[in-house]
Amino acid sequence: MVSILTISGMMAVHSKRAVFTALSGVTGVVSAEVEMGRAIVEHDARTTASALADAVALAGCEMTAVKTERRLPLSG
Repeated sequence: MVSILTISGMMAVHSKRAVFTALSGVTGVVSAEVEMGRAIVEHDARTTASALADAVALAGCEMTAVKTERRLPLSG
């Protein structure tokens, strides 16, 4: 699964690092790519939007929106 998070309160590079570190610690997160104002998080079904929001809050920011897409593995 992939979730795209909209994040407010990211003011500097240290905010990006803090959000990345917090998201990386969430159960089920495989990878996170953090940019100013958003993050793209690859995770399994154990990860909830609430857990992602809590992690972002721990980093001192706020998750204002989330869009989650299911991604199926490619067969071949």
